[in-house]
Amino acid sequence: MEWPKKVTIKEVGPRDGLQNEKEVIPSGDKIAWINQLSKTGLNYIEISSFVNPKWIPALADAFEVATGIERQEGVTYAALVPNKRGLEKALEANIDEVSIFMSATESHNKSNINKTIDETFPVLKEVVDEALTANKSVRGYISTVFGCPYEGSVDVESVIRISENLFEMGIGELSLGDTIGVANPKQVQEVLEVLLKRFPAEKLAMHFHDTRGTAMANILVSLDMGITIFDSSLGGLGGCPYAPGASGNLATDDLLYMLDGMGIHSGVNREKLMEAALFIQEKIGRPLASHQLQTLSNC
Repeated sequence: MEWPKKVTIKEVGPRDGLQNEKEVIPSGDKIAWINQLSKTGLNYIEISSFVNPKWIPALADAFEVATGIERQEGVTYAALVPNKRGLEKALEANIDEVSIFMSATESHNKSNINKTIDETFPVLKEVVDEALTANKSVRGYISTVFGCPYEGSVDVESVIRISENLFEMGIGELSLGDTIGVANPKQVQEVLEVLLKRFPAEKLAMHFHDTRGTAMANILVSLDMGITIFDSSLGGLGGCPYAPGASGNLATDDLLYMLDGMGIHSGVNREKLMEAALFIQEKIGRPLASHQLQTLSNC
């Protein structure tokens, strides 16, 4: 196998990690954590979500967090935006990149967004148009690419259709989500073989959850197929409020350990990253799932 020499790790913990926490983390702690992450060498941090607070109470302070952090040069601060109203607040908070999202299946899309797939397209098109007009980059997410909690298996043709629509809108990058952590290496290879015939590898990112312990194996397959952008959450924080049984994301600290050992450069300082991991673990108030944190606690 020929591994890439360099990859980009996109830290989604402050958004995808904290959105599923029952106990709301104080805004000051979120800000302090993001400030720590900004000094680790990460060049991309998804800091929150500008959704209706009724949907995701844990992220109701998105504006306060976005305007309270100390921004570091070279770091992109992104946020999830569902609609025009959310975009207005995100732009007011001067978010660097807008992330739009939808699902590959009708059932999950209705549960997550309360709209059909076709009803979602014009809403997102409006967000993309206005974000680009405001000189903001736009990233797209597709959830349930490899499996749906309601419908089971997912037709790759649905993923293709949605991907084409999002790229036509003007997104610069598309993150493919294994929302409930059911993907296996063979499936990842098969889906990417289809998608890479239509879209360049540098425009695709992978977003794995580790529900069944296959996330790292799926990363290896993705690397082998030329993917170099990966979403992850420090400590393995995360889950999806609209995907029953979805556990945490792939842990950033575990991913970094593997990449460092393979000689694949990410620009992230492991020591500083672990300091940030220990900080958020203390604030969460329970041991987090990553192997690196477990190793530290056992030493």
